[in-house]
Amino acid sequence: MSAGPARRAVFLDRDGVLNRAIIRGGRPHPPSTPGELSILPGVPAALARLKAAGFWLVVVTNQPDVARGTQTLAGVEALHDILRTQLPLDDFRVCYHDAPVGCECRKPAPGLLLAAARAAHLDLGASFMVGDRWRDVAAGQRAGCQSIFIDYGYAEPQPHAPYLRAHSLHEAADLILTEPHPVAR
Repeated sequence: MSAGPARRAVFLDRDGVLNRAIIRGGRPHPPSTPGELSILPGVPAALARLKAAGFWLVVVTNQPDVARGTQTLAGVEALHDILRTQLPLDDFRVCYHDAPVGCECRKPAPGLLLAAARAAHLDLGASFMVGDRWRDVAAGQRAGCQSIFIDYGYAEPQPHAPYLRAHSLHEAADLILTEPHPVAR
């Protein structure tokens, strides 16, 4: 029995894409508690448009604060439970490792995207990765997706081309839903 045609997906970083990142020293940080979690304007509508167009919506997020001992697994899951109830998301894939571990799931490695693609029969070549940091763009590129960089002007390295640039998930959804798709630069 055939699994049917592969689905298109939009892989979404969490902090800075779905919810407001907490900026310290020009760099983004995750919210620590449900009280700090704030869904960004336009996100519910952008996700609804993508879902209506048939995209599988997968959150792919690095949460190294668990390995560092400054956040708990339960704390991260509490934030995800809120996002699950308020947004039309299909899956969450999380790397809890810190950078020195060298795992295959921590972005910029593509492991989270590849695992989601295997589990949900996703066509990576017809899918998109949306993130606000160079690691997100690189993970999408390595997985074979078209990457969209939401540029907030953080004080950190910029991604390497090719990628599309947006300033919000709303703008990223516009790019994704444009036929034919714009050419990445």
